[in-house]
Amino acid sequence: MSSFPSVPEFYAGRGIFITGGTGFLGKALIEKLLRSCPDIKALYLMIRPKKGKECQERLEEIFESTLFDKVHKQYPEFKAKCIAVEGDIVKDGLGISQSNMEMLAREVSVVFHSAATIKFDEEMKLSVEMNIVGVQRMLELSRKLPKLISFVHISTAYANCNIMEIKEEIYPPPLQPKQLLSAVGWMDAETLDILTPKMVGSRPNTYTYTKSIAEALLKESAGSLPVAIFRPSIVGATYQEPIAGWVDNLNGPTGLFAAIGKGVLRIMKGDFSATADIIPVDLATNMLIAVGWYTAIHKPDALKVFNCTSGQINRFTWGQMERMSFEYFMKNPLENVARIPNPRFTKSVLWHDMNVIFDQILPAYMMDFYMWISGRRRMFVRIQGKLQKAVSSLEFFTSKGWTFSNDNMFMLEKALSAEDRKTFTFNPKTIHWPTYMEAFCLGTKRFVLKEELSQLPHARKALLRLQRLHLAFNILVFVIVWRLLVKRVTVARLLWNMVLGWASKMLQKFPGFAKST
Repeated sequence: MSSFPSVPEFYAGRGIFITGGTGFLGKALIEKLLRSCPDIKALYLMIRPKKGKECQERLEEIFESTLFDKVHKQYPEFKAKCIAVEGDIVKDGLGISQSNMEMLAREVSVVFHSAATIKFDEEMKLSVEMNIVGVQRMLELSRKLPKLISFVHISTAYANCNIMEIKEEIYPPPLQPKQLLSAVGWMDAETLDILTPKMVGSRPNTYTYTKSIAEALLKESAGSLPVAIFRPSIVGATYQEPIAGWVDNLNGPTGLFAAIGKGVLRIMKGDFSATADIIPVDLATNMLIAVGWYTAIHKPDALKVFNCTSGQINRFTWGQMERMSFEYFMKNPLENVARIPNPRFTKSVLWHDMNVIFDQILPAYMMDFYMWISGRRRMFVRIQGKLQKAVSSLEFFTSKGWTFSNDNMFMLEKALSAEDRKTFTFNPKTIHWPTYMEAFCLGTKRFVLKEELSQLPHARKALLRLQRLHLAFNILVFVIVWRLLVKRVTVARLLWNMVLGWASKMLQKFPGFAKST
């Protein structure tokens, strides 16, 4: 029997400080801690006022999410344990008041630092301020916490995406933290934006660039602080807990699914056979909590890095995603679908560009023209512009494949008790991808697009009508072309009669077609 406390026993009676609690991973972390470690003393959640809403109001909005339904039922008084701390990662001293700082110093022993800008194309100055200077400020705060025994920094598995085989270690940064901070200190934003492409180099964006330098800063400046780095890959919807398919944003694959389901995304640059390294947010959260426990209980001699990835353990490809997203959006269609879902990945730049022009942009202009003559608001060309910008930021990741080592993930799993391995499951081997993908597609429909599942029968009928129109249009085009090319040829007439017979039989296969005609 292990002499170490279980994960819930370790967190019992503790005060935990969390930044980024209003984000996707942050919400899942809060929910799991409250539900699976119910004896926690308090969660101190750093939240900044936003859009005229005070931090306490923003905290209340978090708890309105379906994500917290199970906690509401099991522990109705859980809100009393959640304390909003006004603060901002870009302010000196994190913008935390003296009285709140004194409270944190008295109560906090575990820190989870999740706050960051995850916007891929964020301007360099703000990206550095949030993702690097923010880490520096968190280290300064941590040194004022006398009870601190665990500090977990959330990075990304793609911080070093210029390397194809990524181990659980900190790599030399593209620029030393002090040099970058010095340059950003005196350089204006416009000059930095001009220099950004050269600075970023072989990395695809400012996000991965600054995350890499933040890791180097932690290694250089953490000193004796009990720090660990947690690196999730592409964080997706929940797999099982507390509800399958929960997701609350359009980042990453969720945005792709919404566009695929609506029929506006038809083709994307990517390698059909490359690994789509997705990790469900509930598995990522479980591992994150376990990393906090391990860092405090086992007190490793050196800063440990934990890759939270699925590709080398339970491989899932972009090609499988393409097929499954089509299958599940045909089975459970979205409402107000513009066109029949038809997602495709291609490595050919020419084929991609031709399809974007003829299968996305031109149809968007045609649909906007129809909207205009019918007196409705034009939107499809604008949607295509936004979609192309969003998709282009993901193409770097859909076109390549990385190999991530997971030695520390397996070590961590082995260190847990049998009971904790059940409660805090994070091994990607447990994922059944078809089940997960169907839940993810439904979650996109239900939680992000706010479409009621009770309306699925209507959505299926609408999709069926769209299929009929699509088939009728294709037949019409074929008829016109055929008549123009072989109008007077006898053999062609025989073939023509055969085609008409075949088309008639195909149309009759659609339920209700005969009635509608």
